[in-house]
Amino acid sequence: MKKNTCLFILLSFFSLYANAQKVIYISPTGSDANEGTKERPLASLTGARDAIREYKKSQGKSVSFTVSIADGVYTMQEPFVLTTEDGGTAEHPIAYVAEKGAKPVFSGGKKISGFKVLENGVWEAKIPESKYYKWRFDQLYINDKRAVLARTPNKGFIKIEGIEENVWTKGEGRSPERAQQILRFKEDVFKSLHNLSAADRELVRFRAYHKWDFTIRHVDKVDDRTMALYTSGKGMKPWNAIKKGDRLILENYEAALDTAGEWFLNKEGTLTYIPLPGQTPENTEVIAPVLENLISVRGDFANNNLVAHVTFEGIAFKHSHSNIPSSGFEPNQAATVIPAAIMLEGAKNITFTNCEIAEVGQHALWFGKGCSQSALRHSYLHNLGGGGVYIGDSAPQEGIAHTSHITLENNIIQSGGQEYPPAVGVWVGHSSDNEITHNDIGNFYYTGISVGWIWGYKPSNAKRNIITHNHIHHIGWDLLSDMAAVYTLGKSEGTVVSNNVIHHVHAFSYGGWGLYPDEGTSDIIMENNLVYSTKTGGFHQHYGENNTVRNNIFAYAKMYQAQCTRVEAHRSFNFTNNVVIFDKGAVLNGAWNKIDIYMDKNLYWNTGGDTYDFSGKSFKEWQQTGHDTNSLIADPNFRDAPNYDFTFKNKKTIGKIDFKPFDVSKAGVYGSADWLGKSKLPPSILEDFDKVVEENLKQE
Repeated sequence: MKKNTCLFILLSFFSLYANAQKVIYISPTGSDANEGTKERPLASLTGARDAIREYKKSQGKSVSFTVSIADGVYTMQEPFVLTTEDGGTAEHPIAYVAEKGAKPVFSGGKKISGFKVLENGVWEAKIPESKYYKWRFDQLYINDKRAVLARTPNKGFIKIEGIEENVWTKGEGRSPERAQQILRFKEDVFKSLHNLSAADRELVRFRAYHKWDFTIRHVDKVDDRTMALYTSGKGMKPWNAIKKGDRLILENYEAALDTAGEWFLNKEGTLTYIPLPGQTPENTEVIAPVLENLISVRGDFANNNLVAHVTFEGIAFKHSHSNIPSSGFEPNQAATVIPAAIMLEGAKNITFTNCEIAEVGQHALWFGKGCSQSALRHSYLHNLGGGGVYIGDSAPQEGIAHTSHITLENNIIQSGGQEYPPAVGVWVGHSSDNEITHNDIGNFYYTGISVGWIWGYKPSNAKRNIITHNHIHHIGWDLLSDMAAVYTLGKSEGTVVSNNVIHHVHAFSYGGWGLYPDEGTSDIIMENNLVYSTKTGGFHQHYGENNTVRNNIFAYAKMYQAQCTRVEAHRSFNFTNNVVIFDKGAVLNGAWNKIDIYMDKNLYWNTGGDTYDFSGKSFKEWQQTGHDTNSLIADPNFRDAPNYDFTFKNKKTIGKIDFKPFDVSKAGVYGSADWLGKSKLPPSILEDFDKVVEENLKQE
C-alpha cells in the first residue's frame, strides 16, 4: 500500500512538470509525502532534493529546477546534503529560492519550553533528551541573541600568576603530545568552585587568552591550598605558550550562574537561566542548537565529478551547534580546525545571494577543497561563534582539489569569534584568484581578512587574490594580540590590497595594525588604503620580500605610525607616496635603520605638536640615511582629519609627493538604504570598543 502511494505521488509529480519549467514548492505546513505543487507542497529542502533526484532518474533528461520556498521557520531534522547527483548544468541550473516577499529560516535548533519561574526569579526547564540521552549543547540563543554561558568573573579576567608544565609524552613534534599544566594564582580565585559536586566539577572548564590565540580546557583538579589549577592535554606550543600575566575565565558550572543573561545546563538535564529585565517565559524564545552542520555540499573532486550550478537565494540559516569535546580546544591560529555551518567541497558555480547565516557555533561558510567559480553576494553573516567565510584549505592542494576563483561581494560579516576568538572575518588559506570586494567586516577579536598560509619563503599557491573596497573596522578589542585588519603570509605574487577603509583596530598587548604583512609575505601590493585609529601602526611588516606600500593614508595610530621588524639580506619593501598624519607617538618604530627598503616621496604631519621621531632620529637625521630625501613635513590639507574626514580641501601639497587621491566613500557595501543601515554596528558596541581601548592604553 505504501509503495503504491509513493508511486502515485511520483507519477503525479512527473505529469505536472513534464512540459513546463520545473518548479517545486516547499512550505512549513507541507509534507514530504506530497507532490510538491503549490497546493500540496513538500516540507523540506531534503524533500525537494529527493524529488529532483527521482525526476532525473525517471525522465533521463536534464531540466532546470526552481525550488520555491514559502515564508516561515523550517526546523531541520538533519543537514541538507548535496552530492554529485544533485547539481545542475550551465543550461539547466538548480535554484533554491525564497518566494517573493518571503524570508524563510532553516533552523538546526530545538525550541526549549516549559520553563517555570523559581522563587528567586531564576527560570528552570527539564530537558528529557538531556537527562535520558545525554544531549548537551554549548551555545544557547534567546530572542535571537547568544546567551552567556555561566562564567566567573562576569566581567574581566582572572590573571595567571605562573604556570609550569609536566611533560608526559614528548612525541616528535615541537610541542609535547601529552602534558599536564599547573596554573598558579596570586589569590584565591576559586571560591565559586569550593562546594561543587563531583558531577558539576566534571563540567568546569576555562578559557585562557594568550597572544594571538586561546585555549579551552577542562579542569582536572583545583588545589585550594596552593591556589593552583591542574589541567591536561597537548603540550604547550613553544611559540605561543600560556605565560604569567595571561588571562582566563572559568565557565560552565552552576555556582557561576549569578547574573542576568547567564545560563547553565547540569548533568541531570536541567536548564537554568537568569532572565534579563522584561523577559518572561511567554515573551521569550529559547533555542538550543542541535545540528553541527546545516548544509553539506560534497562533490567528488578526486574524480572530477563536482556538484555544480546550484543557487541559494533569500534564505536564512541559523542555529548550528559547535561541540566542545572533553579535550577542549587547543590553540589554533585563525581557528582553522573548526568547521563551518555550511561546508562545501568539490563544488563549482555554487552561489549564495541575499542569504543570512546567523546564530551559529562555528564559522558561517567554507569553500573548501576543490571549490571554484563560486560566490557569496549581498548576504548577512552575523552572531557567529567562529569566522565568516573561509576559502581553501590549511594544506596545499593540487589540480582540481585546489580552491580558486571565489567571489565575496557586498556582504556584511560582523560580530564573529563569539565562541572561538581567533577566528577571522574572511580567511583565504591555500587558495588563489579570489576577489573579496565591497564587504563590511566588523566586530571581530582577531583579524578582519587573512590571506595566505605559509610561514616563510616556501612555495605558496595563495596567488593573485584581490582584496579591494572593503570596510574593516572594530577589530581586536583588547582580547588578543599580534593581529590586524588585513593579515598576509607567504609568497603572494599578484595579490593586491587596495581601496579599503580600515579603522579602530586594537590589541591587548603588542600588535593592532591596519596592514600586516607577516612572515614571508612577498610581492604583494598595498595601495590606496585609508587606515586610521589603530594601536601600533597603520602598517607593520614582520618580514618579507619585494612588497609595495604606496599611496596610502595612515592616520592617528596610538603608539607608532608604522613598524618593521626583521632585517634580511634583500629588499623588504618599498614605501612611497604615502600620507602619514598623527597626534602622538613615534612616526617609525623598529628596525628601520637596518632594513633594506626604498622609502621616498612621503608626507608626514603631526597635528599634536612638532615632534617627529623616525626610529630614534629627527626627520633631518633620517633623511641623511638616504631615506625620504624627497619627502615632506607638511599639512596635507584634509578637511577635518581629527574627526576622520580625510577628503582634501586642496591637492596642492599632496601633489608634491605625487599622491593620487582615491574615493574612500566607495569602500564597503552598496545598495539600498536598509542594506547600508544594516552594516552599521549598534552604538553600544562602538561605545564599548572605545571604552576598552581607553582602559587598555592606561595599562601601557
